[in-house]
Amino acid sequence: MSLLQLPQAPPAIRSSPSLSAAQPIAASGISSWKSCFSLESSLLKSISAAGNNRKKHSAVLRVRSSLETTTVTVGQVTEVTKDTFWPIVKAAGDKAVVLDMYTQWCGPCKVMAPKFQELSQNYLDVVFLKLDCNQENRPLAKELGIRVVPTFKILKDNKVVKEVTGAKFDDLVLAIETVRSS
Repeated sequence: MSLLQLPQAPPAIRSSPSLSAAQPIAASGISSWKSCFSLESSLLKSISAAGNNRKKHSAVLRVRSSLETTTVTVGQVTEVTKDTFWPIVKAAGDKAVVLDMYTQWCGPCKVMAPKFQELSQNYLDVVFLKLDCNQENRPLAKELGIRVVPTFKILKDNKVVKEVTGAKFDDLVLAIETVRSS
C-alpha cells in the first residue's frame, strides 16, 4: 500500500462550481497549472517560515496532466507511475525532487522506506517521490537508467543532478543537502 494515493476526481466533482481551493484544480476552475503552483508555492513558503512547527504541517502542490489531476503533498512521500512522474517533476519548478526507485521484493528498499518518509517530513522545500520499478513502470526506470535498487535520483530543473545507489542513508542526506544549497 502506498503512503499517498494519487486519486482522479470523479466527473461529478470536477464539474462542481462550489469547490474549495483544497480540491483538484480541474474542479476549482484554475486552468493553468502554473497559476495554481504559484498560489500553493506561497503557502509552502509560509509553512517553511514557521520554523519548529514544520513537522506539523504540509503543503499541497497540484498538477493537471492531460490524463488526470495529480495531487502531491509536500511533507509526505508520493507514489508515482510512468504517467505521473514527469508532470510532477515539471510542476516542482526549481525545487529539488528526490525519487526513491524501489521494488516490492527488495529488503534494503524496505529498510530505507521509513527513513525516506522521515526525510520528507524534515525537508518541506523538497518533493519526495517513490517509483515501484515493476513491469508497468519499466519504461521510466529504463529512461532514468536504474541498475540497482534502491536507487535515489535527485532532480533539479527537470534534470537528474545526483544519484545514490544502495541503502546509504548518510550519502542520501548529503546529496539532498548539496542540491538544496546549490
